[in-house]
Amino acid sequence: MNYGVASMTAPLRRVALRKPGEAMQQADAATWHYGPSFDKSMIEAEHAAFTDLLKAKGVEVLWMNADSGIADAVFTYDASLMTPGGAILMKPGKPLRAGEQELHRDFYVQQGIPIVGEISGDGHAEAGDTLWLDEKTLAVGRGFRTNQAGIDQLTAQLAAFSIDVHAFDLPVYYGAAACLHLMSLASLVDRKVAAICKPLFPVGLYQLMQAMGFSLIEIPYDEYENSATLSGNVLAIAPAECIMIDGFAQTRKLLQEAGINVQVFTGDALCIGCEGGPTCMTRPIYRG
Repeated sequence: MNYGVASMTAPLRRVALRKPGEAMQQADAATWHYGPSFDKSMIEAEHAAFTDLLKAKGVEVLWMNADSGIADAVFTYDASLMTPGGAILMKPGKPLRAGEQELHRDFYVQQGIPIVGEISGDGHAEAGDTLWLDEKTLAVGRGFRTNQAGIDQLTAQLAAFSIDVHAFDLPVYYGAAACLHLMSLASLVDRKVAAICKPLFPVGLYQLMQAMGFSLIEIPYDEYENSATLSGNVLAIAPAECIMIDGFAQTRKLLQEAGINVQVFTGDALCIGCEGGPTCMTRPIYRG
């Protein structure tokens, strides 16, 4: 098997990335809801530095087509979800990302990876609203990007793998135009350790994670706000081995004090500027 994911922290073996393409170079910041740090002259270099970190850790990088026509397609996490048996094609709730799952369909066909389901009809779902708590438990955020119809379809499709889905409402925060995924509020950094934004965290998920024995690290809220939610977007490439955006010393210190090894890269222009962190830029294909 060279595919299959049911964890946020098992060693990351293979990942699909997409370089910032022409669509992002031509993107109108206001239309795409990009922030003031978005800098087209820096995005390719920042993405390359992040890619080099992954490769240095032995992660095999697979490339999706660079020119997608969708600026946000560089954030490959969202338009599909890898499961233990193959991929589920999602259906992004952000209107400008409509149809992005078809780019993922082409990729999986080319790679010979089975597609075991897809979100359709009135359903909307983005994988950024999903969080593997363990191999049989997936948390899903219900918000502006993922609706109940999408969650119902995802629940039915994952039942084939005996995976339980638990849905939780997300806060309105800054509204529908902004990107707030469930993974904006929590990052697993070790098997039973998560960094969370406690003030915005769903009560039911907080209680579930406590009952499952998680240790919860509270992200400093000032850094969370200053980073446009991305100080807490931490990518685990193995248990207690993580990558995060540079510049958030309080958050990094808390992680290190919890025994997490943290590496950083500059992400002001691409990540903070475009509302997507290191986790968002990856589509894990195989963890194990």
